[in-house]
Amino acid sequence: MEKLKIEAKAFYESTFREAKKQIEIIDAKIEEELARVKDVIAQLQDQKKATRQIYDGASNILGAKNEFEEGEAGQEN
Repeated sequence: MEKLKIEAKAFYESTFREAKKQIEIIDAKIEEELARVKDVIAQLQDQKKATRQIYDGASNILGAKNEFEEGEAGQEN
């Protein structure tokens, strides 16, 4: 009976260590994905800013209503 307890303890200790490793791997993958998504968002924001400048300029030259100015009071994007 004592051997079963020792084997069970060893099994759970091994399972505990493996689960901890898996959690650390998953956490690292999450951090990698978050960094990637943040990069994509930054690129999109830059594209939006550049395109917005073009739109604002064309709107001004044409004397057309700038639809984005009205809805973005206080916003920088």
